[in-house]
Amino acid sequence: MNDLVAAFPSQLQKATEIAKAQVLLPAKSEIHHVFISGLGGSGIGGTIARELVEKDCKVPILTNKDYFAPSFINRHTLCIICSYSGNTEETVSVLEKVLEKDAHVVCITSGGKIAEMAKEHHLSLVLIPPGMPPRSCIGYSMVQILEVLSRYSLTQSSLPDIEKGMQLLVSEQMQIRKTAAEIAGKLMGKMPVIYSLGNTEGISVRFRQQINENSKVLCWHHVIPEMNHNELVGWTTPNHDLFVLVWRYPFDYSRSIKRLEICREVFAKYTPHYLELSVKGNTPVECALYAIHLGDWISCELADLRGVDAMDIQVIDHLKSTLEKVS
Repeated sequence: MNDLVAAFPSQLQKATEIAKAQVLLPAKSEIHHVFISGLGGSGIGGTIARELVEKDCKVPILTNKDYFAPSFINRHTLCIICSYSGNTEETVSVLEKVLEKDAHVVCITSGGKIAEMAKEHHLSLVLIPPGMPPRSCIGYSMVQILEVLSRYSLTQSSLPDIEKGMQLLVSEQMQIRKTAAEIAGKLMGKMPVIYSLGNTEGISVRFRQQINENSKVLCWHHVIPEMNHNELVGWTTPNHDLFVLVWRYPFDYSRSIKRLEICREVFAKYTPHYLELSVKGNTPVECALYAIHLGDWISCELADLRGVDAMDIQVIDHLKSTLEKVS
């Protein structure tokens, strides 16, 4: 996994090349809404992409991580189906359902059933390189989703910011690795509690997923201001096993920053372990790429310290093989 994480900047380069070469069919009709469906490592790219563009996107965007598609989907819906393997059970189910609704569909995959269905039904198909764990391919999926939105004139192209983000990661690589190792050392024996401010929850979800899957550690996440209306009340019992990590961005909203200052006082009553993760970048896209890379490295460094195999997902493989035996 370390090699795959180290290759993230070069993956982004390849992803931009694929994005520039996308061949998409014209929309069936005017697009009124976007529906992005995918799970796990294939789905989080859609979540982050939605957050990056929704302030400027001309239509609403909904992300989905289930077997089903909402009833509003019709020929005015752009459906982006994202499954790295192309065989994700839930995503195949969604593709079948949106085809019945005559939606305009774009499939992003490395192959499998979804690629076969895309060819059979003459859908737009964006193929990405196969043979890697889906969680290590967020660059491929996220870049393709962002470019699909741009190609249908729903957003401005993100490719210039992605290219600047690549340069940032290359220049900061040694410092990112050093910072990740230091943070992983602090997290040993602790349960991470991950917070972010405002419209950046997708990064916290990604970080949580990587800690779960690579480091084999349970943790949770929430976002300010929403957590001020519920979870904050749960901070009532001292627990020195908890370690609060807060993503901080150059563009954090002033009122959310003030909320964090108050929350920090609450956290300090119950755990001494608190750290803010400063994200670098001049645009939201650059910041997202930096945060993804730093979080991925933290999860790998923590896996190494804990002596666990970051690549091991036997419990997920067991779940999938068991499901295959039942209807």
